[in-house]
Amino acid sequence: MRRYNAVILYLLLSLLVVAASQGNWINAYLQLTLMFIGINIILSSSLNLINGYMGEFSVGHAGFMAVGAYVTSVLNVWFFTSTPVFGPSLLAPSSAIYLFPLTLLAGGVGAALAGLLVAVPSFRTRGDYLAIITLAVNYIVKSSIENMQVIGGARGFMGMTNVVNSMKEVVNLPWMMIWTLVSVGVTVWVIYRFVNSTYGKGIVAIRDDEIAAEIMSVDTKRMKVVAFMLSSGMAGVAGGLFAHILGYINPGTFTIMKSTEVLVMVYLGGMGSLSGSIISAIGLTVVLELFRPLQVFKWVLVPLLLILLMFFRPEGIMGHRELTDIFPRLRAIFSPKERRA
Repeated sequence: MRRYNAVILYLLLSLLVVAASQGNWINAYLQLTLMFIGINIILSSSLNLINGYMGEFSVGHAGFMAVGAYVTSVLNVWFFTSTPVFGPSLLAPSSAIYLFPLTLLAGGVGAALAGLLVAVPSFRTRGDYLAIITLAVNYIVKSSIENMQVIGGARGFMGMTNVVNSMKEVVNLPWMMIWTLVSVGVTVWVIYRFVNSTYGKGIVAIRDDEIAAEIMSVDTKRMKVVAFMLSSGMAGVAGGLFAHILGYINPGTFTIMKSTEVLVMVYLGGMGSLSGSIISAIGLTVVLELFRPLQVFKWVLVPLLLILLMFFRPEGIMGHRELTDIFPRLRAIFSPKERRA
């Protein structure tokens, strides 16, 4: 029963947030901030799988986020709304409430397939060279979308608000808050189970010494493909949520600046620390919102804070540790009991 304590606690907190959103106990701005925090948790946790646990250097996460955002948005608008571009809706708008998870998953699959553009070159490159490849993929995705006029090109794509409204007409609930909370919970659970499994230990072995990992019979190529596709797929899910929360997307959103923002969260929280990714995603999102009135000057103060952090604590907030390593009592509450011999 102890192993489910964390799940039960998260479910209770999620129900509380949904109830507060439904009852308007928290205003729309705070709801939007909470959903952005959830999206950033997904992005930072998924990138940490590559940069932290596997020890590679990817700087193009926004590209995979863009793929997921556009695939999910186009499918939903095509299926559930009537538009001049796609014509009448293929399905009843009310069916969006049941099929939205499938289209969101389709966006994740599309992003995972795009992740192969990075996974295959990673067989022969590492470090700075792999970073250049991921950066190139980010620009390839952005430039490709800008030249697809059927989905708006550089002008952007919209219509997702109608899909969300269709779900609310069936059951009046804060659906995007619900799907964001569900996606965050699933993402964190999957990454935790993966990196702590026997199979997932091969990822950490690649980070420590790839040649030694191959000698110890770790299929490094397969592990890289799995890790890159899993990480990219989760970024795609975050992109799909992002698109439907805002109701509008354009290629200019998914630039190197967005990738850098996610990269900062990973290094701020600590490489190879899932707890650190969650803490940094929450902290940086809140700080950026607090500094929003400063407009462009916030991009001076935030990097300054990061420089100070890197000066006094270069390994990040958590380093390679988890909360259960710092607070052993949490392990007694949330970790399963050890079997006695």
